[in-house]
Amino acid sequence: CPSSTSPPSSPHPSAPQAPSPESGDTERVALKKEIGLVSACAIIVGNIIGSGIFISPKGVLEHSGSVGLALIIWILGGGISALGSLCYAELGVTIPKSGGDYSYVTEIFGGLAGFLLLWSAVLIMYPTSLAVIALTFSNYVLQPMFPNCIPPYKASRVLSMVCLSLLTWVNSSSVRWATRIQDIFTGGKLLALGLIITVGFVQIFKENYEALIPSNAFSFWMTPSVGHLALAFLQGSFAFSGWNFLNYVTEELVDPRKNLPRAIFISIPLVTFVYTFTNVAYFTAMSPQELLSSNAVAVTFGEKLLGYFSWVMPVSVALSTFGGINGYLFTSSRLCFAGAREGHLPSLLAMIHVKNCTPIPALLICCLATVVIMLVGDTYTLINYVSFINYLCYGVTIIGLLVLRWKQPQIFRPIKVNLLVPITYLIFWAFLLIFSFYSEPVVCGIGLIIILTGVPVFFLGVYWQNKPKCVNRITGKKQKRKQPWRQHRLVEKRERSPFLAQSR
Repeated sequence: CPSSTSPPSSPHPSAPQAPSPESGDTERVALKKEIGLVSACAIIVGNIIGSGIFISPKGVLEHSGSVGLALIIWILGGGISALGSLCYAELGVTIPKSGGDYSYVTEIFGGLAGFLLLWSAVLIMYPTSLAVIALTFSNYVLQPMFPNCIPPYKASRVLSMVCLSLLTWVNSSSVRWATRIQDIFTGGKLLALGLIITVGFVQIFKENYEALIPSNAFSFWMTPSVGHLALAFLQGSFAFSGWNFLNYVTEELVDPRKNLPRAIFISIPLVTFVYTFTNVAYFTAMSPQELLSSNAVAVTFGEKLLGYFSWVMPVSVALSTFGGINGYLFTSSRLCFAGAREGHLPSLLAMIHVKNCTPIPALLICCLATVVIMLVGDTYTLINYVSFINYLCYGVTIIGLLVLRWKQPQIFRPIKVNLLVPITYLIFWAFLLIFSFYSEPVVCGIGLIIILTGVPVFFLGVYWQNKPKCVNRITGKKQKRKQPWRQHRLVEKRERSPFLAQSR
C-alpha cells in the first residue's frame, strides 16, 4: 500500500510488496514483533469472548432441552477447545509462520488443500463471524432505545458498518494501537462478565437457584436427539471460536516458542471458567423459558437484577463486542496477507504500509467482505454455517499434525503433545460433523458447496500458468513460472519451510 513518505533505507516511496512465489525474496516484507505475552492472551481471550456468550446460550439451551445438559455442553466445549489448542501449539512452534490453519495445511497437504481452507475462510468464515459480532454490538447499543422491540434493521446495519469502518482505520494506522485496544477491551469484557458472575453468586447465596437444583436442571422439556446435541455443540462452539487466532500472527509474536503455548495455557481455562459460570448466573435470574424468549440475554439479566444500574449490561456487551471486532479484523487480515504471500491471492493483499507496517489492502478486503455478509442472512443460520466450516477446518488441520508426525518424525518440536490429544479431538470432531449432516443436511451441504467452489478458482487462478498478460497484471504476477507447478512448489517449500529444511 503506498506510503506518503519513504524511510531512508527504502529506495521507493511505495510500501514493499510481498515476495511472489517466483522471486524467492523473503526479506522485503517485515511485520514487527510487537505482541508480548499479555497481548497474546488478550488476542485469544478477546477473540473468543465476543458476541458468542451473549448469543449462544439461547441456541445451546434450545437444542439441549434442559439446563443441566446445557451447562455440561459448555464445559465440554471448553475441554474440546483446550485439546485443539494444544495441537495448534505444537503446530505453531513447529511451523512458525503467520496464517494459522492455512499455513499448516498448505505446508503439509499442498496448495489445493490450503487454498480451499483459505477460500472458505475469506469467503464465509471470518466475514460471517465479524458480521455476527458487529450486529450483536449494534443490537445491544440500540436495545435501550427500543426496549419493547427489536432494533430497526437499517439502524443496526448502519451502526455496525460505522464501528467496522472505525476499527479498520485503527488497524490500518498502527499495530500498537490495535493491540492496545485489544488489551483494554479484553479487560473490560472480563470485568463485565465478572460482574454477571458475581451477581449470580449473590443470587445463589440468597438461595435463588431453583433452575440449578439437579432435579429441575435435568428436567427435560424435550428429549434431545443426537442430532440436537450436535447442533447444541455447534452453537456452543461458535462462542469458543477464536482459540486458534494467535497462530495467525505468529510472526508478530515476541518469542513464539515460549509465548504461544503460555498464552494458550492461560487463556483457554480462563474462558471456560468464565463461560460456565456466566451461564450459571443467567439461570439464577431467568427461567429457561425466559432465556429462550429473550433477544438480549445480558440485558434481560441486568433488568431483572441490577435495577437502576441495568444500563451497565448493554454498555458492557457493546464494549465486549467492540473488542471482538477489533480482534477478528486484526487476525483475519493476517490470513489474507499470508495467502497473498503464498501466491494464492492477488499480491496486492500482501502489501504493507512502509511506516505503519500494517497490511492495509488485506484489512480493506476483510471490511468489505463483512459488509456484504452483514446485509444478508439470519444470525443463527449464519452461526450454523460458520460453526460447521470452522470445525471442518479445525479437524483437517489436526489430521495434518498426525500426518506430519508420520512423515517427518525427526523434526525438532519444542512442544510435542501426547497422541491421545489429537485422536480424542478427532473422535469428537467426527461425531459432530456426522450428526450435523444428519440434523441439518441443507446447512452442511451448502457449507461444503461453498468450500468446493474454490476448486475451479484454484485451477484457474493458481494452477494455470500460461495466463494472458492482462490477467497477470490484475493478479500481480510479473512473469510466468518456468517449472511445472508441483515441482516448483516443492523447490519453494524446501527453500522457505523451516521444518523441511531441517529434515533434509
